[in-house]
Amino acid sequence: MKAEAVLHFAIPVKDLDRSEAFYTGILGLTKVRRNSHMVFMRCEDVYFVLTYSENPIDVNPGDKHDIHTAFIYRGERYDQMKKFLAEKNIRVFKEEDREHGTFRGRSAYFHDPDRNVIEIMDLQGAPVPE
Repeated sequence: MKAEAVLHFAIPVKDLDRSEAFYTGILGLTKVRRNSHMVFMRCEDVYFVLTYSENPIDVNPGDKHDIHTAFIYRGERYDQMKKFLAEKNIRVFKEEDREHGTFRGRSAYFHDPDRNVIEIMDLQGAPVPE
């Protein structure tokens, strides 16, 4: 059976208040609801959950970025977001301008308060299949 869609995914966090503030105040995403150990979030039609983790969170050592969550900010919004990150002293540790691969366009990587890697991308066109 084929799934219809992704319902949600989870991002592990240590401090729900701090993470909620980051994802709403920095990334501009929408809080749907909250309980004692999760903040349900939305980015347009996609949902995700900031989930309190009792385990250490260190999915990428140093500035590696293989495990990350990506959000689309096209054109001028991408440029504004990079400027906003700099104003908030959030360090972009890697930038790319991909002309090949599945997703093409400019991208920037940075950490959330728990060192989860976030990518913002100025996506150009639709994903390119193999």
